[in-house]
Amino acid sequence: MSPDADPSCLFCRIVRKEIPAKIVFEDERVLAFHDVAPKAPTHVIVVPKTHVARLSEAGDEHAALLGACLVALIGVARMLSLDSYRVVVNDGAEAGQSVFHLHLHLLGGRIFAWPPG
Repeated sequence: MSPDADPSCLFCRIVRKEIPAKIVFEDERVLAFHDVAPKAPTHVIVVPKTHVARLSEAGDEHAALLGACLVALIGVARMLSLDSYRVVVNDGAEAGQSVFHLHLHLLGGRIFAWPPG
């Protein structure tokens, strides 16, 4: 187990393949999988394999990892033929974060309203 992993974290457990997921992309730093409770026809979760609880806890040392997550998300969007999509990062419980492992939501396949929420 990585020293950065949280043994009780749902997404860390998915990264370690302890919990099955419908994976759409994986490399040495990032894992992307379909959300089990989708909010759009396409709803993919993109997570860094390194455990960072929230976006606001990321620092300069995580810059490359954050970039890798965004590049992976773009690649997944292309792979899924999404011409337009929404990217959501919830930071904290009041913002809607329910799993405290930094993750990006890739949402597509329908029209989205603004403002969200």
